[in-house]
Amino acid sequence: MDAKELNATRAWLAHYAEGVPADIEPADCSLYEVLARTAAAHPDSPALEFFGAELTFAELHDRVLRFANGLRRIGVQRGDRVALVMPNCPQHVIAYYAVVRLGAVAVEHNPLYTRDELLTQYRDHGAEITIAWDKVAPTVQSLRGEVQVRHVISVNMTAAMPLKMRLLLRLPVKKARESRKKLTAPAPGTVPFEKLLGQKPLGEAYVGPRPDDLAALAYTSGTTGTPKGAMLTHANLVSNGRQGAAWMPEFTPGRETIHLFLPLFHSFGLLLGIIYGATSASRVVLFPSFEPELIAAASKKNPPTFVPGVPPMYDRLARSADDLGIDLSQARYAMSGAMTLTDATVHRWEAVAGGRLTEGYGLTEASPFCCVNPFSTSRKIGTIGLPAPSTTAKVVDPDDPTREVELGEPGELLIHGPQVFRGYWQNEEETAKTLLPGGWLRTGDLVTQDEDGFITIVDRKKEIIITGGFNVSPTEVEKVLADAPGLAEAAVVGVLRGSSGIESITAAVVLEEGAEFDEAAVREHVREHLAEHKRPRSYVVWEELPKSLLGKVLRRRVRETLQSDPKATRAADAPDDEAEQ
Repeated sequence: MDAKELNATRAWLAHYAEGVPADIEPADCSLYEVLARTAAAHPDSPALEFFGAELTFAELHDRVLRFANGLRRIGVQRGDRVALVMPNCPQHVIAYYAVVRLGAVAVEHNPLYTRDELLTQYRDHGAEITIAWDKVAPTVQSLRGEVQVRHVISVNMTAAMPLKMRLLLRLPVKKARESRKKLTAPAPGTVPFEKLLGQKPLGEAYVGPRPDDLAALAYTSGTTGTPKGAMLTHANLVSNGRQGAAWMPEFTPGRETIHLFLPLFHSFGLLLGIIYGATSASRVVLFPSFEPELIAAASKKNPPTFVPGVPPMYDRLARSADDLGIDLSQARYAMSGAMTLTDATVHRWEAVAGGRLTEGYGLTEASPFCCVNPFSTSRKIGTIGLPAPSTTAKVVDPDDPTREVELGEPGELLIHGPQVFRGYWQNEEETAKTLLPGGWLRTGDLVTQDEDGFITIVDRKKEIIITGGFNVSPTEVEKVLADAPGLAEAAVVGVLRGSSGIESITAAVVLEEGAEFDEAAVREHVREHLAEHKRPRSYVVWEELPKSLLGKVLRRRVRETLQSDPKATRAADAPDDEAEQ
């Protein structure tokens, strides 16, 4: 069987787990309607849990309609962008669904972003209303004067905690004060979340969005280092939720528990925490950060049946399960993404969990889920699995995407399916480069595909660094380093640490003439301009950087040199005819 025949017949369907359909039902409703239907069918089932406090689907739905009416009263209309800047908490879920109920567009942001990082994205999407964690609300307010920030709605996470925990946080003791300081802070000049939540529910007469309407902008870094807003429709997100549900057919609506420590502002966490939770009528236990001690406490009350994450999380949980008493015995499903899953991590997890751990693949432009290994003996560890239901994949010549390569030959992965995005916000040029005629999405990843349809990542055409489950643009980091004291040039790459598959951000720097390397000053400069996950973990001073004849730094050569010798002081000379990859 050749590649064209494999794609034409979708022969990989033979390797799906039992009960997984070839296709999903087309999206016939908005994202909000998914929640409304689930609330009608399972009103008393728990939808969210946060430090032990629960919200049923009926209660969640009621709060969504109340908050939506509050947003409407301060001027949010169909098509408006509304920025969300929060960690995982029930208010985050309420806000997201309320925004899309109005036909407005939800724009997620990392709450740990610096002012500069937020400003870049605000200048692009132009949101005038922001719903922000009260600790970061002042940062958003500081953007006024450079962008139009009309209202900032502040969220106190502790308000969603159980009464007993809130009372303990108010005690006049050092430990309580320190805990309060981590969780909340005064936010003068903002509108309290509870004020909007106190409105009457939005009436049914308010016309909601259609499936093809824009639901969200999800920012992704490109090779230029400038974030691009991927436009995701209600149909995209509803379809992706249904694809996830189809992949786990043994899930029983109203009886499953998802432990979500992946951040909701990330497309992977958003899908599995906000969208899939409602699609499958599951209890979603929210964690504001990944802390095994908190997961252990929650598992004693409601053990997870599904645990989405990234390899280092599984490894750490498995290693500490016995010591901390983490109950994973009912975890029938675990889906890993963002980086390669190793045999060692799989075996370690499955020794303590109640089911299989498989690797999947996605990207922001695909909502993000598009390939995954089956939850069966057919899985192939080390691959990213098979195309999801209603999804087709093919591998093509990167220089001629109209030509499919032979099975086993490296090429660029193309994806086609109902989860593929509409394009980039106000960026027709980049959209044309990424979306091909017929709706095929160029992933930019180089892969191989075997005769069974399983896909393996070979390399990343885009030089994005994958660290801790996040995408980091080396160009963005290099732009910050260009203004650091004493540095003339910098090349930023991801260097693999051991056999874990984790990339550590490393900067090879060239000093200005006569300058000495002041690492402390450079780190302080970077800290002011970049979120923690984007900051280089190590620096190496080189005499010069390898460059092409066009004067472009060859990051691939830098990465190869540092991978073989982390303490190398300079890269080997690049061949005269080498072009930037």
